[in-house]
Amino acid sequence: MLSSTTRAFGSPLRYVQGPGEFSRLPQYTAPYGKACVLIDGFLYPELNARLEKAYDGGEFTSIKFQGECCDEEIGRIGAIAREQNGCVFVGVGGGKTLDTAKLCADAMNMPLIIVPSSASTDAPVSEIAVIYTPDGEYIGSRKVKKNADLVLVDSEIIAKSPRRLFIAGMGDALATWLEAQAVDGSDSPNYIGAGYRRSKAGMAIARASWDILFADGLNALAALELGVVTEALENVIEANTLLSGLGFLNTGLATAHGIHSGLTALPETHKYLHGEKVAFGIVCQLVLENSDASVVDKVMNFMAAIGLPMTLADLGVEATPEKITAIAEKTANGPLVHQEPFLVNSERVYAAILAADALGKKYKAKAATNK
Repeated sequence: MLSSTTRAFGSPLRYVQGPGEFSRLPQYTAPYGKACVLIDGFLYPELNARLEKAYDGGEFTSIKFQGECCDEEIGRIGAIAREQNGCVFVGVGGGKTLDTAKLCADAMNMPLIIVPSSASTDAPVSEIAVIYTPDGEYIGSRKVKKNADLVLVDSEIIAKSPRRLFIAGMGDALATWLEAQAVDGSDSPNYIGAGYRRSKAGMAIARASWDILFADGLNALAALELGVVTEALENVIEANTLLSGLGFLNTGLATAHGIHSGLTALPETHKYLHGEKVAFGIVCQLVLENSDASVVDKVMNFMAAIGLPMTLADLGVEATPEKITAIAEKTANGPLVHQEPFLVNSERVYAAILAADALGKKYKAKAATNK
């Protein structure tokens, strides 16, 4: 609950986005000293080779991420960084790699540079890290003491990233404005410090991410499929990363992300991406809020057009009462669904999941008919 009417806005110190920026990383780390670079395990061979060329004998240490943002991995990486006497910590990769980098830099009081390898989440610009068990079940979120000193986005790397990751990023970003409105309605705190009221800037940024997705989303996806950087692609990279990140950080989260957390109660969902689970959460939020039919139609048609999950089956979940109950109870036991401007309990979440699944099936059938 809010304890005052004070507003607050937070962000990374700097955000740089453009083609070829990854090769300029040594210029950005040089003012700090030796860099410890945590690299996503899947990308390690290629990106480590590129870093060796970019640093050209300069001082840096690369560390291969093992795959899960958990306390055990944070401890392992921190020990290596301390042994190497690093002066600046750099995270290169996807959401879990970047969250691990945040927590490592925070624990060692090191400057932090974030380099996303895809536009799959808005994690790069937030001071929040999501913690999991070593097996991938969601535990909760942790806030670090400060945001990144630099978020560096190479749009050429993003243009060649997997299509699925980019679509998942649009799913994550699509939730931002919907959740911002819910939090605004309940006057719940944002994620700045201990939590403040939303600034008009925060709300405007959340809305901007929404507008860009509908204006440029399909054209951006077409560019990514060709592996080329266009203005539409640059716009959606910014929407997925900067605008969505600043939007949720400065406004808050609600049901869409609450359902994401609930879905992690089922092991079969662990192989699906953050934004894919959030996407089904969006459908649930639309149902729970009894959203206007025009909004529902706009969102569902867009999700169908780009191929976001819209049903439980899309996430590998059999729609049995037992499984829906597990999702509903984990969701209702978490804080996010209670940021809605009305009472929510596990029974209402259960009903919303069931109705959302039916709604998703309806729009998937409609999309298939229109092909």
